[in-house]
Amino acid sequence: MTENVRYAQSMTKWQYTRRLMKKNRQLYLMVAPFMLFFLVFTVLPVGIAIYLSFMEYNVLQSAKFVWFNNYVSLILEDEIFLKAVKNTFIMALIIGPFGYVFSFLMAWLINELPRVLRTILTVIFYAPSISGNAYVVFTQLFSGDPYGFINSRLINWGLISQPILWLKNADYMMYVVILVSLWMSLGVGFLSFIAGLQGVDRAQYEAAEIDGIRNRWQELWYVTLPNMKPQLMFGAVMSITNSLSVADITVALNGFPSTNYATHTIINHLNDYGIIRLEMGYACSIAVILFFIMLGLNVVIQKWIRRVGT
Repeated sequence: MTENVRYAQSMTKWQYTRRLMKKNRQLYLMVAPFMLFFLVFTVLPVGIAIYLSFMEYNVLQSAKFVWFNNYVSLILEDEIFLKAVKNTFIMALIIGPFGYVFSFLMAWLINELPRVLRTILTVIFYAPSISGNAYVVFTQLFSGDPYGFINSRLINWGLISQPILWLKNADYMMYVVILVSLWMSLGVGFLSFIAGLQGVDRAQYEAAEIDGIRNRWQELWYVTLPNMKPQLMFGAVMSITNSLSVADITVALNGFPSTNYATHTIINHLNDYGIIRLEMGYACSIAVILFFIMLGLNVVIQKWIRRVGT
């Protein structure tokens, strides 16, 4: 035993790593397909995007290095991009935290119901996030003519005399987009919360009651949340990603571009330059900035979640 310890101490870090890899080669072979797809479809595209962000490249002509010119233009010259950043952060600050808390609270409440009813309600609440026609409902609700549901009710009640252009008036568009985004926020994170709540050992609640837990809030903080840290982490990542990548909702409700760019987001700006104008270098610089914003926020949120229940 002593000889093995001395041998391990005498090895360099690389030699020790190679020894572990050789010992666990079957495990590495099992994870190899995932790692291959991860490298090809995630790491490689990110690397290419960072590389192209330093170029002027419009697909039709040869690319040429312009170094940091794209980033300088974005931050100092592109007023629409700065407005898109402002709109994105306003949406993220509301949709992210409220959607995250709302998803968890709904999962927590639904988890207390009988199994059949819990399954039905889970499907009902999750369905809007995967429905391709979910926007149609809100398009009818906020229709700008007198026959739209909200306009007709407000006119009948005497609160307004003329219909409001909810989806075209820059004063109202942001509120509608945030409302729809919150309604559709019960997505994959919501399902992970349901699964996490189902996985908590009931014996821990009984032990906590014996140790002095006297109400459901103490039970939630000291028992439920510490047992759900993986699900909380996953839900936080999904919440941040979804709140910073709002784009389809604004296009479906407000058109592209929206009036006075009132609901123009970073993803909308990225699609504008990448898909419509084909200025791939400029589009990649937008994508890189968004990538590092998401990465930074994820690191901060995950550090905060690790402290839950400690």
